[in-house]
Amino acid sequence: MAGSEKTIAAISTPQAAGGIGIVRISGENARQVAQRVFHASSGKSVLAAKGYTALFGRVADQDGEFDEAVALVFAAPKSYTGEDVVELSCHGGLFLVRRLLAAVLAAGARPAGPGEFTRRAFLNGKLSLTGAEAVMDLIGAQGKQAAAAALAAKDGALGKRINGVKETILALSAHLAAWVDYPEDDIPALEPKAFQQDLADAQQELEGLLSGFDRGKVIREGVETVLAGRPNVGKSTLMNLLSGCERSIVTDIPGTTRDVVEETVRLRDVVLRLADTAGLRDTENPVEAAGVARTRERLKTAGLVLAVFDASESLNEEDRSLLKELKKSRAVAVINKTDLPVRVERNEIQAAIPQVVELSAASGQGYEALAEAVEAALGTAQIDPAAGMLATERQKQCALRAKDAVLEAREALEMGMTLDAVSVALDDAAAALLELTGERVTDAVLDQVFARFCVGK
Repeated sequence: MAGSEKTIAAISTPQAAGGIGIVRISGENARQVAQRVFHASSGKSVLAAKGYTALFGRVADQDGEFDEAVALVFAAPKSYTGEDVVELSCHGGLFLVRRLLAAVLAAGARPAGPGEFTRRAFLNGKLSLTGAEAVMDLIGAQGKQAAAAALAAKDGALGKRINGVKETILALSAHLAAWVDYPEDDIPALEPKAFQQDLADAQQELEGLLSGFDRGKVIREGVETVLAGRPNVGKSTLMNLLSGCERSIVTDIPGTTRDVVEETVRLRDVVLRLADTAGLRDTENPVEAAGVARTRERLKTAGLVLAVFDASESLNEEDRSLLKELKKSRAVAVINKTDLPVRVERNEIQAAIPQVVELSAASGQGYEALAEAVEAALGTAQIDPAAGMLATERQKQCALRAKDAVLEAREALEMGMTLDAVSVALDDAAAALLELTGERVTDAVLDQVFARFCVGK
């Protein structure tokens, strides 16, 4: 069937029972495929339907009609993919939706690959590559800031920042190449100070993008967080407060927690992949000692440590050892049990960990202060989601290569090297930025980008 290989279909709603289920069809034969399985109650044909119109009817396969459905038609090029698209919506039972997809495939479409609809949108100029990557970030957003950042990226905020640097680099490269290659045309030489300033501005913008990557990653993916402290300071009670349920066993007996108890929790708009760990102390018990060893391993790799101290007791050797260990870590000190008389040396704690919170995990008093301290420690409170941020490791590596190449060009100028060397560095910077935007990208890179997409998107 002509064009069938170019017409794809997939289920675009979650693979579970729901109110409705949608099978999306895209390609030059999308209307013909839909017409073979969908019959409008009005008698109208999908083939003749205008874009952005809906038809009500029934869907059928070789065994006959099996459900009511709505066909929503999008005419090329004004569709998500830029092609003719038909979305068939039926009742959301998993059996019905899968049966509808099977009927559509039997009618001439082929199964879509991961992210193939969005890949076609990119190839047809409906989205930039950074905008396409933002689609999955928007789907996977776990908080307000993450969703806002993804939507801004899809709308082109990151692209605008990158394009500003890219246009500067391309203009400098073109001017330099013309001056070197066509000396007889009296092309003015680049003024050294202005040249250096343009490169410095480009470097600064790239460094700004790179510096925001880790903070952006926190709001998109959350952060590995360890609850640490000596036994019986209230780590498990704090774990249960943050989890909203009894996730960890709480007793007055020191050393109750011997393995790592994990839970993903949301603290305001930050997702913490939280681990309640064994209390840090020397112990003869081999099981508890193994738990302590795991705690120390987790401390080395944690993105954030909530270091818990007992407000009702003075710091002891184990507390001070933890403070020393965390001096160079990203941490928040939690002075727990503030419902009891306070005896702990707060100033000593704050000298090692600037972010200090007083809290009663038992009552929940101090919860908001903890949320503010965590946002301050992670730097998420200062994020402007609308500003445009690097969102993937691919984007980060492209920006890093571009920054290094710009720095190389600046150093070549300062050292008085030939302009050919400067030109090569500028070409490398431009190539990295063009790969970042998707204007010059290989199929292998595209395969890598879209492999993380769900099939129906």
